[in-house]
Amino acid sequence: MTKNELVMLLEEGEGYKLEFKRAINTDLAKEMVAFANASGGRIIIGIDDANQVVGTDFSNHTFSQIEDLAAGCDPAVLIRLEKCLRDKLLIIHIPEGGNKPYRCNKGFYLRNGANSQKMGTTEITAFIQAEGKVRFDEQLRQDLPWKKALDEKRIKHFLDLARITHRKDINTLLLNLGAAEVKNHTFFFNQAGVLFFSREPNLRLFHVSVICALYKGAGKAVILDRKELTGNIIENIEDALLFLKKHLNLRQEINGLQRHEAWEIPEVALREAVVNAICHRDYFEKGAQVMIEIFDDRVEITNPGGLPKGLSKKDFGKRSICRNPLIASLLLRSGYIEKMGTGIDRIREALSKEKCPKVKISFDAFFTLNFPRPSTKENQMSGEMSGEMSGEMSGEMSGLVLKLFSENSKFTVPEIAKRLEKSERTIHRIIVQLRKFGQLQRVGSTKDGHWKVLEPTDK
Repeated sequence: MTKNELVMLLEEGEGYKLEFKRAINTDLAKEMVAFANASGGRIIIGIDDANQVVGTDFSNHTFSQIEDLAAGCDPAVLIRLEKCLRDKLLIIHIPEGGNKPYRCNKGFYLRNGANSQKMGTTEITAFIQAEGKVRFDEQLRQDLPWKKALDEKRIKHFLDLARITHRKDINTLLLNLGAAEVKNHTFFFNQAGVLFFSREPNLRLFHVSVICALYKGAGKAVILDRKELTGNIIENIEDALLFLKKHLNLRQEINGLQRHEAWEIPEVALREAVVNAICHRDYFEKGAQVMIEIFDDRVEITNPGGLPKGLSKKDFGKRSICRNPLIASLLLRSGYIEKMGTGIDRIREALSKEKCPKVKISFDAFFTLNFPRPSTKENQMSGEMSGEMSGEMSGEMSGLVLKLFSENSKFTVPEIAKRLEKSERTIHRIIVQLRKFGQLQRVGSTKDGHWKVLEPTDK
């Protein structure tokens, strides 16, 4: 291992194919079988939890310990040891096992993102049944010359999100991220690499786009807006959220004298749902796409695939099994997944905190999250206001007007217009709307009176 590669690994941190350990302990066998049951990987001994190099010893006892732990697995895990003399690091290379499933004395484990997760009886059975099926995100794209396919702007954006330093050695970077592989001395993207870093992610993969739709009423007869998202995975997540933000109502939240707008369904919940749909969909299913659908009474976010094999209904929300571990790992690195297996809990917590209706979850051949839209008077008023006001009279501008009147109830229309650099006509229209919806009241005469900002208790 070169010095530059080590620096890169330390900066990138642990992932689907990489584990750091300060020293040899009883968990080492667990990590070995997890890698052998997945796609292989490396364990580097001599790096602490803060990704700092502390080194290890190269004694015969150390080597014997590691070899005994590997041999004690059932079946024995094949390993290759590499010494990094410069930094006193010991690298354990574990190839993908050819005789799965492997277990250690603590049980059966499988790599899940940057963690090794223990498998239960149901998961082990499903794992054995599915053995031999190639994971979609690990398939090599031998039909694409990787240099021509690479989109440098997309990889730079990913590195910024993951807080990884931009480097010229793109090959090593992609290999470390698990987005590429060398086969027969030739470098290839895998499907995960294509979906994140290529110029045309949907080239020959038309089903990976995301469909967003707005309907009139509670059915699909009348389509008011439709958009097909064909960017990379990160762009599709962000563009789906922009579509939701464009068409969902805003509600006014008051904190003291400050008012700001929030989505009628918490953004945190919708973001988790969109990420979940794109990350965990069954990409082998080419006849369906991820759907983001807005109805008058609900928002539905659907992905093909249902629950992954090995995850029972009773364990849903308690355990996590990755259908696309490389995609999940890259989303984890870039900050779109906070922690593996916590998405559904975060959705429920966000809805509960904002006193929104509970999400309805269904799964068969598809996995659907149904978010009932709030139907409170306040939310309806906010939606009417958003629709009636132009861009310059949006909630942001009306909030600024309210703030200024809160600071000085004697402000005049010309004074407000000057401060906000808007026309008097615009400010007048905003005031008319604020009065109409009970957020602003004129007290006294036009000449000697003043403005009163109404709190919810005043209405």
